[in-house]
Amino acid sequence: MIDIDRPKLEGSVAVAKAGASGSPSSDPRPDAPSSGSTAPPGARRQIPLEARTYAERNEIRLIGLDRPGVGSSTSYSYPNVLSFADDLATVADTLGIDRFAVIGLSGGGPYALGVAHAMPERVVVTGILGGVAPTEGPDAIDGGEMVLGKFLAPMLPVIGAPIGRVLSSFVRVARPIAEPAIAIYGRLSPAADRELLQRPEFKAMFLDDLLNGGRKQLEAPFADVVVFARDWGFSVGDITGPVRWWHGDHDHIIPHTHGEHMVHLLPDAKLFTMTGESHLGGLGMAVDIITELMGVWDQEQPLIPR
Repeated sequence: MIDIDRPKLEGSVAVAKAGASGSPSSDPRPDAPSSGSTAPPGARRQIPLEARTYAERNEIRLIGLDRPGVGSSTSYSYPNVLSFADDLATVADTLGIDRFAVIGLSGGGPYALGVAHAMPERVVVTGILGGVAPTEGPDAIDGGEMVLGKFLAPMLPVIGAPIGRVLSSFVRVARPIAEPAIAIYGRLSPAADRELLQRPEFKAMFLDDLLNGGRKQLEAPFADVVVFARDWGFSVGDITGPVRWWHGDHDHIIPHTHGEHMVHLLPDAKLFTMTGESHLGGLGMAVDIITELMGVWDQEQPLIPR
């Protein structure tokens, strides 16, 4: 299996609500950092190798965060999705970042949109890969895995943390069987995701991220479901900045219709349908996605040289 190099820089930033942990980073392009919230139960290293290589060659700084309750970040239950933006603002301020792009995959999508809503003067462009849609309020849509999530949400504040601790304990001793476990999950996944997980570089990335992030704690996915099942604290239609949305038309977790619904609500958005792809398809298009976002960046920031 391919060995994954550690990020060039990892650390922690103290925030008011929770401990937001640090940043795998390529050689920085200070004018165009890109901050990513990953997919449950992913942690800060869930960044494809080809994206890291492309970023380094093009002097783009990639920063990945552990959400509260996974990896090194302190467990914390946000009152709503929008509240996450305060912590990300603290991280950006601490790292000396003024303006940036945000990328969110799956459960990272709501948080990325919340940041775009809270900081329109700082978020140049937002990228969403198969993002979760609201289940409450006027922006809500039914269907997908959040139907189950919404049903379980009232119980998760009580049972989520204990389950997360049990899963984390399992991860700490699961290294010898981790690779076969990924292979089994791939066999149970749709064809497109199965093919992605068979690629050595993606299997190595998922194993590195899970074994390093999940061995400490795995409470974040359960806390995420609780927050997603509430009102998000903002209207999707009030996001004024450009959003680019990628969604597989065979997504078995977040239906493609959810992506269409969200793009219809957003004032400045474009939907990229990934034909034949499922939930993880965006990870296999990392270079195309970063290229598109940086193209929007250059249009929005014409005075900043590459």
